[in-house]
Amino acid sequence: MARIEIYTTPFCGYCARAKALLDSKGAAYDERDVMMDADARAEMRARSNRTTVPQIFIDGRHIGGSDELAALDAAGKLDPLLATG
Repeated sequence: MARIEIYTTPFCGYCARAKALLDSKGAAYDERDVMMDADARAEMRARSNRTTVPQIFIDGRHIGGSDELAALDAAGKLDPLLATG
């Protein structure tokens, strides 16, 4: 399985949607809550060059946010990424 990292905050609808999609695929992921963790938020910004959550990485590759993850799934490109690793 691929290594999935997702930067989130509590009560974020986009984060919940991204996690629900990953959960539906049976994908395990490492979640980093950046709400009260300045170091994690700085790491997220440095890696993604974005300030919004969620930010998703699969095997170190920046996927983007919830919309980009859903677009990959709709295009049939998410499952092959999840199967790598």
